[in-house]
Amino acid sequence: MTTFKEAMPHGPIQEVFDDVFFVTGTMKNEFFGSMWQFSRNMVVVRDGKDLTIVNSVRLDDAGLEELNRLGQVKNVVRIGDMHGVDDPFYVDRYGAKFWALPDMKPQAGLKIDQALVEGGEMPFSGCSLFVFKTVQRPECILRLDREGGIMIACDSLQNWVEPDEFFDETTVPTMQNMNFFVQANLGLAWLHESKPQAEDFVRLKEVSFKHALCGHGYPLRDVAQEEYHKTFKKYFNV
Repeated sequence: MTTFKEAMPHGPIQEVFDDVFFVTGTMKNEFFGSMWQFSRNMVVVRDGKDLTIVNSVRLDDAGLEELNRLGQVKNVVRIGDMHGVDDPFYVDRYGAKFWALPDMKPQAGLKIDQALVEGGEMPFSGCSLFVFKTVQRPECILRLDREGGIMIACDSLQNWVEPDEFFDETTVPTMQNMNFFVQANLGLAWLHESKPQAEDFVRLKEVSFKHALCGHGYPLRDVAQEEYHKTFKKYFNV
């Protein structure tokens, strides 16, 4: 019998845009030699009656009942190499199609059913793909052609402005001291692990969008493009 990671504390499923849902949960992992507990986000996109899970976070039984009321889970999409621990649970439970960049290594027991390729097939309508080309760990962003452009990111774009209820008390001061809590930031652990280069952000500036739903932090509405462009300038002078 396959064993999956247990569900950890999480919040409610919120409809942040029409047919776009957002839920914040918990992550525990080792970074820089110590254990951290912090929040992470899952996005669910509804296309007709079909649901696509991006940045999977395992829900408890009540959360799964709520998810089932939204529609039928058809796709699970991994867009960041540092996430994915809960992908096997959703693929197994719903018989969902698993999407990822071709050079990602899936969690144990998974295989990539459909590779994410720029200009190729997408898991739902009105979706396009941006792929980071210079990184040492695969990462991409989905752009939804809705509401003026919604970016669904994993670790590359973040919007942690403050610690929330899913942090533990020992992690908060560490992350405060390292400047994690900044609006429209880039993922600091991602920068350290993946070492992206400026040319990726030159290309990313050519993508038009208004909003961002990231793997960490709050939804960023209306001003996402201008705020992230300031961040690209800060880090890469582009």
